[in-house]
This record gives sequence, C-alpha cells and structure tokens, in this order.
Amino acid sequence: MLIPVILSGGAGTRLWPVSRKAHPKPFMRLADGQTLAGATLKRALGVVDHDNVLTITARDYYFFTRDIYRDVAPDARHAFVLEPEGRNTAAAIAAAALWVRDEFGADARLLVLPADHLVRDREAFGEAVRRADALAAEGWLVCLGVQPTHAETGFGYIRAGEGLDHDGARIEAFVEKPDAETAQRYFESRQYLWNAGMFCFTAEAILEALGEQAPDILAGVEATWSETARQEDPVELDSARFATVRSESIDFAVMERAPRRAVVPVACGWSDIGSWQAISELYETDGAGNQVQGHAVLVDSKNTFVQGDKRLVAAVGVDDLVIVDTGDAVLVARRGRAQEVKAVVEELTRRDHDSAVFHQTVHRPWGSYTVLEDADDCKVKRLVVRPGGVLSLQRHEHRSEHWTVVSGTARVRVGDEQFDLGANQTVEIPAGSLHRLENPGDENVHIIEVQTGSYFGEDDIERLEDVYGRV
Repeated sequence: MLIPVILSGGAGTRLWPVSRKAHPKPFMRLADGQTLAGATLKRALGVVDHDNVLTITARDYYFFTRDIYRDVAPDARHAFVLEPEGRNTAAAIAAAALWVRDEFGADARLLVLPADHLVRDREAFGEAVRRADALAAEGWLVCLGVQPTHAETGFGYIRAGEGLDHDGARIEAFVEKPDAETAQRYFESRQYLWNAGMFCFTAEAILEALGEQAPDILAGVEATWSETARQEDPVELDSARFATVRSESIDFAVMERAPRRAVVPVACGWSDIGSWQAISELYETDGAGNQVQGHAVLVDSKNTFVQGDKRLVAAVGVDDLVIVDTGDAVLVARRGRAQEVKAVVEELTRRDHDSAVFHQTVHRPWGSYTVLEDADDCKVKRLVVRPGGVLSLQRHEHRSEHWTVVSGTARVRVGDEQFDLGANQTVEIPAGSLHRLENPGDENVHIIEVQTGSYFGEDDIERLEDVYGRV
C-alpha cells in the first residue's frame, strides 16, 4: 500500500511579504486561487486508490491546513502528526515511517512530498510515482529526480548511474548547488537530475537506513514516539523528547550514504516556487517582458514583475524589478537580487516587527481577524468567526475592547454574564475582565473590535480555557 506523506512547514522567507512565519509558503494562493498545500493534497490523492494521507506539520499550522484539506477533499482521511518544533526532514520522515508502520505495516510504502511545490503535468507525475513505487517495493530508497529544463544554480543535483528496472537508475552521487559553469555542464551532460525532495520507500527500508546511517536521530524519534499519545487525533509528538532530536535533512542523514538508493527521472512541469523569479514564470509575459498578477499599470517599463493585492500598483519607466504589494507591506527589489529578500525578513525579525510573522489578515482555529488600523493609542480589527467557532476564555491587562456585531449572531460572555448580540449591537469589555466570543449559528459572524489602552500585542492575552488546546 502506498501512503502519501506531505511535509508542510518552513518559513519561505524568500517569498516575503506573501509568505510569513505565521502564514508560510504552503498556504500561498496562486493565480487559480488554490493554495500550494491544497494542490499537493489533490496531487497526492490522484496517485493512490484510497483516501489515506498523512501530513507532518507544526502544531501552529494544523487548523488552517485541516481547513484547506476539508475544502479540497472533504471525504478523505486526513491524518496528522504535529511537531512541537521543526527538526528537519530526517526526523519528520522517521516519525512518518513509524506512523505508517503502525497503521499499515512495515511493507507499506511512503510517498514523501513537500507541501509547497508545484507540478503542472499530473499525468507524468503519476506515472513516475508508479515506477518509484515498484522500485520501493523491491527495497530501494527512491528519489524522484526532475529532468532539468535549464542550467540552474539554485537546486541540488542527483547524478544517475547504472540503469535499473522500471526506468530507474542507481544514484551515483548527490551534488550540492553548483556554480553557473558547473550547472551548465550538468545540464548538457543529461546525466544529472534536480533533487526535488520527493521520495518513495517502505517504512521498513527507511527505518533500517536511519538506524544504520543516523542511529541517534532514529533513537530520538523512537523515544519521542513511545512518549506520544498516539491514539489522539491529531497525534502531537512529545515536546520534551522531540526537542533532543538532532536536526538534519534526510539527504545528509541517509540518502547520501545509503547503499541501496535509486532515482526515477520525471518531467512533470515541476517548480519549487522558491523565489519571486519562479513565481513570475507562472504568468504570461507581455511584449516588454513584464508579468502582472493583480491590479497594475506599467508605463514605459520592461522586464518587471508586479503582484498586487487589492490596491492598484503603478510603475513608470522601471526596468528589471520585482514589486509585490500585500496591503500592509510592499517589496521592491532588483529582479536579479530577489533571492536576497530573506535579508529583509532577518532585519524585520531583529527589530521584532510584526510583519516578519503576521499578515494583515491572521488565521485562527475559530476563523480570522484583519487589522484595519494599528496606532499607538488604538487598534481596530475585523473578526470573522466561523460557525461553531469559539475564542478562548481570556482577559487582557493593558487594553479594553469594544465589539460591534456587523452581521450574524454572536454569543458573548463578559465576567459572569452570557448573552447573544445581533447586528448593530455592541458590548464593552473593560481591561482585566474575563470574556469569550463564540458563533452558535450556521453562518459567519462579523465583528468590528476596537482596542484602546497602552499595549496591543498578542502576548497580552491570558487564556484560561481554550477548546483548541492553546492554554
């Protein structure tokens, strides 16, 4: 049995301001409106004859990922293993292999897929997976190697060797990101494939390889697994044990040294969507070399990529730029230096700036909020609480709040009182007062929240009860 395993995490700092720590790259929506995570799920379900999918992700991303999955494939069986902190792909795959072994047996195969990649040719991808699965069933550790379309310095490479059954080949070597001259040589040789981070192997084979090549990582994950409440849904890895596991990629930990490793070539329109240059290539180019997504007007400009949100972006006489507007932040970069955007995130993090972490709209298990105004003496938000959504029972030390219901019926608790509010009704919540908001109805509740006080940070929330386990 082949079990898709989706690895979903990472900050995606090279795609700021769209990708941020609290809303990373797998949640990005492309031109068709679909998230990368949702597209990956759909692709994974398309190559198996059942509806079981395992996702390894961070606890902070669980609820939003679950909601995306329910929209894409509401009838599928979505299993989750949640990491308290990221420990790289070797630990994540070890945990996935233990889960698959326990659920489906040691001979079950894992199809490991990053959640934030794009595949345009799903038929070619599916055929490559079938060949990889056949090799994995014979005990090989299999990589899906993407056939290069150009000389690329941003990817690692796999050098293919002696041919195997199922149009596969032995792996001779993994090669780090090359310089331009070496990349051109790799491309012309037709012997090298891009390492796309997609793998296929049995649970038994990868656990055995981890035991041989990275025994400390396997021992740490097994100890974590033994201390984890595995009957829970989702499964949350024991945080104390998992924190001691060495952080290492599966490439370095296992694949570069394992004796029985193979690669299956695939040409499937793959992209790791790892830079604004890669994003720009998804859009139609006009006669001046420009690509536009959203609302934009370009005058006497060339070789420029513009991605707008709700606001109009206008540019005059510019050349070779990347311009990205998300409503609360604007990125302007030379096209050739767009990979350096992560330096902006590092500086924002150093300054403890919210824009390194949060978008203007922040998703929560109960719904979302959008910051409409953020001043020194007040903060204004629009809350959207989905049906059945319940905010934590909480209080604030440094701010009071005023709620106005715009639409729907809200159930409100302030102190010991509980009551329902309809459209145009309001409530005051003094600083220090216990309060809670929930939606008992079957349609979204929209509320305008006005905060006043001396401090409005998210850390000024004392949670006493929370149905989502955030206390």
